[in-house]
Amino acid sequence: MAKKKTIIELRKMVAAGEKIVYLTGYDYLTAKYEERAGIDMILVGDSLGNVILGHDSTFPVTMEDMIMHCKAVRKGAPNTFVVGDMPFMSYQLSDEEAVANAGRFVKEAGMDCVKLEGINDAAISRVKAINDAGILVMGHIGLTPQFSLQMGGNRAQGKSCDAALKLIDAARKLEEAGACSILVEGVPAIVGKAITEQANIPILGIGAGSYTDGQLLIFADMVGYFDDFTPKFVKRYGDVGGELLRSFTAYAQEVRAGQFPDDSIHSYKISPEEAAALEEALKSR
Repeated sequence: MAKKKTIIELRKMVAAGEKIVYLTGYDYLTAKYEERAGIDMILVGDSLGNVILGHDSTFPVTMEDMIMHCKAVRKGAPNTFVVGDMPFMSYQLSDEEAVANAGRFVKEAGMDCVKLEGINDAAISRVKAINDAGILVMGHIGLTPQFSLQMGGNRAQGKSCDAALKLIDAARKLEEAGACSILVEGVPAIVGKAITEQANIPILGIGAGSYTDGQLLIFADMVGYFDDFTPKFVKRYGDVGGELLRSFTAYAQEVRAGQFPDDSIHSYKISPEEAAALEEALKSR
């Protein structure tokens, strides 16, 4: 088992031109296979609201939801750098509440880092406060689902010169505030490139082009498990949903036809003597 990468090793990877591999994970089993595959970083994203809990947005996700799933991922991937996503209203109210909730991710769930969304002054202040408390914090800019109401939906960002410059400036401010890395989502590749070239911390991209220091995908998107919608930037590497449907359908057919279980294969045995004794005992009842 490879040794868990720290933020120091991740920075060294960037300096050496090595790409960081980043995936979401929400449960023990998924995290176990991601660690076996050598994934560098796992994000326990508030996207679990859509992918796991069936919500139509990330807004309903609570701290308790996040802590529970972070604990499960940590058990499945004890030797992987894991990031806990701060859910809506877990950090917006004050620096003090942000630090307290970030601390829960570390203290209760064993996270290596937390992530929060936003480019406004409040987000900058929260990043600084969390970093000052000794907790690694990742910024998240561009398409930020927790700000989707203001954006008019989950839309690509940075598509004009002014909007792009605003994101580039926000990345600089987040770095100055103490962010250990930044996730850039849903921006043109040229914007992802500019942010990466001007940063001195790892820049991870999801739908931000090929120039960022690493790539993130929602695991359920890239394996064909979640099919409610598929973002433009997703590439599918498998068909888990199709395989599950095939398996569930075959199981249902065999149970209904009396083909499963096959007692010669799938049932426990009893000795002939005990079977005979049981039959005699049943006759006398």
